[in-house]
Amino acid sequence: MTKRKIKVSDYATDIAHALEHGILVTTKADGKVNSMVVEWGHVGRIWNRPVFVAYIRDSRYTRELLDKNPEFTVNIPVGPFDRRIIAVCGTKSGRDMDKIHELGLTPVEPECISVPGLKEMPLTLECKVIYRQEQDSSMLPEDIRRSFYSREGGDHISFFGEIVAAYVIED
Repeated sequence: MTKRKIKVSDYATDIAHALEHGILVTTKADGKVNSMVVEWGHVGRIWNRPVFVAYIRDSRYTRELLDKNPEFTVNIPVGPFDRRIIAVCGTKSGRDMDKIHELGLTPVEPECISVPGLKEMPLTLECKVIYRQEQDSSMLPEDIRRSFYSREGGDHISFFGEIVAAYVIED
């Protein structure tokens, strides 16, 4: 497998479009790799650095892994892909199952961090958390609180990941 280096800004529109349908954030700690679906996030620049901001609920297993190892990859499909990846990673917890193994996903050795990319979701951003901000949902308008925070699950934490490598995994 090869990794074709990319300029993140050239793929910003593709990333934004993919977010509408769900992409993966992958974490690794204590020898465990876990991927979860996110639909809330954005790519851009802050503090003169390229970043991906992922919004992860406090209750998620992914947040626990990020607390132990503040690195993650963003894994985005390119072309057709197995929709079961989104279905399983968006509904099952890594606390209860090894999603990578169960789905037969292929971890790909990272370039700059300890978290792998995934061959099946080849557009890869390697990120190191440079800032995190806990959300206070009480500051949100009532309609947003009612729509997104009326059930259990907790508030989100914004993880600002500096993009330290970006590439497309190719055969």
